[in-house]
Amino acid sequence: MRKVIYPGTFDPVTYGHIDIVRRAVDLFDQVVVTVAVNPTKQPLFTTEERVEMLKESLKDFDRIIIDSFDGLTVEHAKQVGAIGIIRGLRQISDFEFEFQMALMNRKLAGDITTIFLMPHERYTYLNSTVIRNLASLHADVSNFVPPNVHEALKKKFAKK
Repeated sequence: MRKVIYPGTFDPVTYGHIDIVRRAVDLFDQVVVTVAVNPTKQPLFTTEERVEMLKESLKDFDRIIIDSFDGLTVEHAKQVGAIGIIRGLRQISDFEFEFQMALMNRKLAGDITTIFLMPHERYTYLNSTVIRNLASLHADVSNFVPPNVHEALKKKFAKK
């Protein structure tokens, strides 16, 4: 079985993330979508909330596992028996950082391959930071995130 992980903070999950998952499912037998706990970031949603949003957002997909981890991505890939790490590239500015990470991961675990996937062009400008910022200003983000995520964002930023 060819299993890969797709790690990210998913704070929150967007249609761009889901597009990458769709592409990965077409290529691999199983995709583990894993919420990374990053100690350098202050997420809007808890790890548990992000896992639940992913479960709801990806409920129609087969061959998907959703989990979370704290630590090195390559170690988590080994723990779940993955052969690769999926990373999304939206634009050229993503490449330098992702390339550095791929090379470091190769140094740490040469048997784990980084696979870069590009989302559909309509999602290339989407990222979670932009979505959080828009939602905090009460903009309608319903075209960018699944309905459950849209509702969760509205609750987080409800006018008081």
